[in-house]
Amino acid sequence: MKLEFSIIIPVYNRPQEIDELLESLTKQTYTKNFEVIVIEDGSEIKAINIVRSYTNKLNLKYHYKKNSGAGASRNAGMRMAEGNYFIIFDSDCVIPENYLIAVENALTHNYTDAYGGADAAADKFTILQKAINYSMTSFLTTGGIRGSKKSVEKFQPRSFNFGMSKKAFDVTGGFSFMKVGEDIDLTFRLWQNGFQTQFIEEAFVYHKRRSTFMQFFKQTFAFGSTRPFLNKKYPKTAKITYWFPTIFTISFFISVILLFVGFPYFLFLFEIYFVLIFVDALFKSKKISVAIMSILTTFTQFLGYGLGFIKGLAKS
Repeated sequence: MKLEFSIIIPVYNRPQEIDELLESLTKQTYTKNFEVIVIEDGSEIKAINIVRSYTNKLNLKYHYKKNSGAGASRNAGMRMAEGNYFIIFDSDCVIPENYLIAVENALTHNYTDAYGGADAAADKFTILQKAINYSMTSFLTTGGIRGSKKSVEKFQPRSFNFGMSKKAFDVTGGFSFMKVGEDIDLTFRLWQNGFQTQFIEEAFVYHKRRSTFMQFFKQTFAFGSTRPFLNKKYPKTAKITYWFPTIFTISFFISVILLFVGFPYFLFLFEIYFVLIFVDALFKSKKISVAIMSILTTFTQFLGYGLGFIKGLAKS
């Protein structure tokens, strides 16, 4: 099958981010033609001038629409696309120069109608961004399901780095109107319609993610609150591991209470775990500052997801 790539990028009030992303696409070592479609989702701070500055460097389309969310914007871009395979990025990503070659090689040797890739932290990222990346991708925090081929059996692509064939889009209708978890929902519908997904380890992106602890907490809280809904909608996909952050959160607060009544031993288990986080993050980042920050981001991630999961259970 001849692959013709269309890259879809929704953007909302992030013109500087789209600038860095488009710049990275001009440096692709991929020699074949590909198009880039930027969908402005009702932004007040528009990216049109930045997009125009790349019209001589990329095969580029720009479309402004009323605000309706990232999922609907991605769908709008895919309906406009001329290629037969769509690649979706979040606007806060930077794309390594060999990305498209990695995708083409993987799909040529093992074609699937959808794929996902990992995310990584670039050297220029802030300490917090690197720590968040560690917390979201480490085996000790998420089982490595976002960043290691060995850690996944049936991969659930995430929308910041998501590929899908035109055929799969036509059959599924693309993303739903869910504000959070729409990528996982789409993956489950792809599977229901007989499409296969794969994880392309070499097709990673540099993902800047959230820039403050509060933003990261809100993001993970939203992830957690959506999971019970997805478990109920797709009961065969539910896993006991989705409960771990909630068990962690409840156990931590119980351990703190026991500490104040003279029984500190349970809290020691958490201390051991965070020491392991520090050592692992230090080994991977080679920076003490990132290792220390990774303890805080890991706790924030578990707390946000765990509390969000409890809220989702109460509503479902």
